[in-house]
Amino acid sequence: MCSHDTDTYQPVTFTARPERLVQDDRVDGSMYHDPALFETELERIFYKTWIWVAHESEIRNPGDFKTTKIGRQPVIVVRDKAGKIHVLENRCRHRGATLCEKSKGNATGFTCPYHSWSYALDGKLRALPYPDGYEDILDKSELPLRSLRVDSYAGMVFASFNQDVEPLSDFLGEAKRWIDLFMKQGAGYPIKTQGEHKFTFHGNWKIQLENTTDGYHFPIVHKSWMSSVDEETSEMLSFMTDEKAVTHALGNGHSVMVMVPEHVDLDQDDGTEPLQERFAHITEALSKEMPPEQVRRIVRSLHGAGFNLNLFPNVAMSMAFFRVLHPVSVTETEIRHVALGMEGGPEIANRERLRIHEHFQGPFGFGSPDDAEAWERVQRGSYAGKNVPILVNRGLNREIVADNGDKVSHATDEGGMREAYRTWKRMMSDE
Repeated sequence: MCSHDTDTYQPVTFTARPERLVQDDRVDGSMYHDPALFETELERIFYKTWIWVAHESEIRNPGDFKTTKIGRQPVIVVRDKAGKIHVLENRCRHRGATLCEKSKGNATGFTCPYHSWSYALDGKLRALPYPDGYEDILDKSELPLRSLRVDSYAGMVFASFNQDVEPLSDFLGEAKRWIDLFMKQGAGYPIKTQGEHKFTFHGNWKIQLENTTDGYHFPIVHKSWMSSVDEETSEMLSFMTDEKAVTHALGNGHSVMVMVPEHVDLDQDDGTEPLQERFAHITEALSKEMPPEQVRRIVRSLHGAGFNLNLFPNVAMSMAFFRVLHPVSVTETEIRHVALGMEGGPEIANRERLRIHEHFQGPFGFGSPDDAEAWERVQRGSYAGKNVPILVNRGLNREIVADNGDKVSHATDEGGMREAYRTWKRMMSDE
């Protein structure tokens, strides 16, 4: 039962304090469409905390780079000749033009196309044309590309504009254990990215943030996907009444939703779970070259880990892929779905992982298009009923606190959303 009387709920604008916008069991609808609120979110969240920018497999070799954004600000993620990873502002120090527009590649440096100012992989200004006009008025050592603070954990690369941000290990906290478990889907091989696709939906970024650990919607929104897969896969993801399917609020806005409890730790296998018949051709092919236990380990991992891990504010490690969000505007969000595979693993298994990814996450898949439709409906509906809050109260009556401090409830409950909004309120209240 709600802890507040809906009839007395008063809508607020961002002139109100964040604690009025976010309460224990509900949030205000203006959270999805207040432009002033969005601008403040960029400043106090996206430009203040750790933001996921890459997986190390995307920038494996010296000179490898990718371009991305933190909030609205374009950045380059690059590995220098010594192997160190840098995240640099994608902005020439002369007149502000972006240095690189390619999404990824390999380079020996970056040269501005406007006036040919040239920068090294670590951001140092190397050269500029016709330097005689700058004698005694410019020191190249004083004009490197702005470098962000960078750290990584288990191959996940994060960056922050805030040089005084807390250590990444502290920020991730309890989520580190789940990141380690997620990476076990490599079945003894390192995880690698296998390509991506991206799309934009007309909705606020927090609507997608809520979705990743929202098990309540799964059998409803994804009914068409459930009917398109084999019976074994459908049964594996029928977690609505499974008492072992739980959500953990991990602190700092992070949360995890367990959907397939027996696949939480893929190293643990008592040998009783039958391998899916749909993968029989893979089992047969791998058995010609590998021992049975290794074949079993790979085939059990084809669907990825048995959980979705949400890392506040912009990346989810969702079963077998990364979902990355970029806030474009208060009512527009870009989503990237990054498929994962095994670095050096058998090609037949990596191809199968791509086919599984495409079937749900692809632009013609049975999952993501339905999600996007639901997100846009939430956005449109948020403008109606100005005196009606957005509820995030499911499972409050059965939430418990574990020995490690995690708040735990069922996988269909909204504990992950409540965790994200607790952190949102704290960061938005911090002057």
